[in-house]
Amino acid sequence: MKPGIHPPYGPVVFRDKAAGSAFLTRSTATGEKTVTWEDGNTYPVVDVEISSASHPFFTGTARVLDTAGRVERFERRYGRHGAN
Repeated sequence: MKPGIHPPYGPVVFRDKAAGSAFLTRSTATGEKTVTWEDGNTYPVVDVEISSASHPFFTGTARVLDTAGRVERFERRYGRHGAN
């Protein structure tokens, strides 16, 4: 990598406001605020609106679409053209 052109890469706490959870990782993102983590060290914190802790896909609360019902309704409305 070319020296001097990349942002600093270090530990950052990402805090999910919707779920009330936080996780420590490494990133180039930085925050204005800091938080004292479980290990006693202080890290910059980035607040996010949604993460895997609160996203419906990962929590299992995602709605499943009724695709079979939609296909049947489409065929009733417009018929099955070309089907023999």
